Amino acid sequence: MAATIQIPRVAGYDFETAPNLADARTRKKLSSSAVKGFLRIMERWRIRDEDARYLLGGVSSGSFYALKKAGTRTLDQDTLTRISLLIGIFKALHILYSKKLADAWMTLPNTNPMFGGGPPLQYVLRLGQPGMMQVRQLLDARRGGQ
Repeated sequence: MAATIQIPRVAGYDFETAPNLADARTRKKLSSSAVKGFLRIMERWRIRDEDARYLLGGVSSGSFYALKKAGTRTLDQDTLTRISLLIGIFKALHILYSKKLADAWMTLPNTNPMFGGGPPLQYVLRLGQPGMMQVRQLLDARRGGQ
């Protein structure tokens, strides 16, 4: 008889299904942790506030600094999706590379044709959420040996 593997729940969610970001209660529950994680990643990647604002979807300076100061606002579905993609990129980089390279990778010139010799950050800033998804897919494919 094969043993079943139990995947633990984290923050009230399991890994079998994605959280429903259309649900206001779910967004409220995830927002504070998402903001904290996002700000830590921006710090580790040494991303300027102007670029961080754009990564969140082009939020205003006032909204960004209020979020940075308090971090308690409930985020919308788009912003949570963007942060989720960036967290996935961060995680993949730290699986693939040393801490130092993983934290610098987004801002280093990259010879992959996708980036045209520029840093992945420029690519993501230019394409927005679709660019984040493409970088995430690239890194996930590399993690899988593809």
